[in-house]
Amino acid sequence: MPTQPIKLYRHPLSGHAHRVELLLSLLKVPTELVFIDLANGEHKKAEFLAINPFGQVPVIDDNGTLISDSNSILVYLAKKYGTGSWQFEDPLSAAHIQRWLSVAAGQVAFGPAAARLITVFGAAFNADEVITRSHALLKLMESELSDRPFLVDGEPSIADVANYSYIAHAPEGNVSLQDYPNVRAWLERIEALPGFVPMQPTAVGLKAS
Repeated sequence: MPTQPIKLYRHPLSGHAHRVELLLSLLKVPTELVFIDLANGEHKKAEFLAINPFGQVPVIDDNGTLISDSNSILVYLAKKYGTGSWQFEDPLSAAHIQRWLSVAAGQVAFGPAAARLITVFGAAFNADEVITRSHALLKLMESELSDRPFLVDGEPSIADVANYSYIAHAPEGNVSLQDYPNVRAWLERIEALPGFVPMQPTAVGLKAS
């Protein structure tokens, strides 16, 4: 474990930041959460750009080691502080995990994450397009999860962590999970893991009260 808590620079409504917060909690790594005010452009100011020149959350500071990009952070944390399936030493498992990290950065980012950006942050995406893309991904995941409890083999890995947040909150972007029982069961298995922490919900989209 680190000699001091890892600083996680994040916003509570960012799924990218939540996936890092989730893994830190699952690994029981002491963490200090540092709020970055995205609405007021704190991530684009000089102080934060000195931490991450791309001006994005999340960023971690592990006793002076700065790492940005959520999936890169997941790999780092799993390798440094994980055991068992989190470390993915087996080459085939590592390849399968990388596949799902690519999905998180691709189909998830341009599907359910984008759909949620419309309702939560007012992003200028085409709603029909990103919702259609979301359901194409969910149908694929429904099939993949038909014969396994987690995305890679039989144990949770950073593949699950990377994809969880935006899939779980897809209804906030008007993407229903009703037709995907395997996906919903997978979400429940992640939520049952010791150390699970939820992402802050928003009452928008299908979750509007």
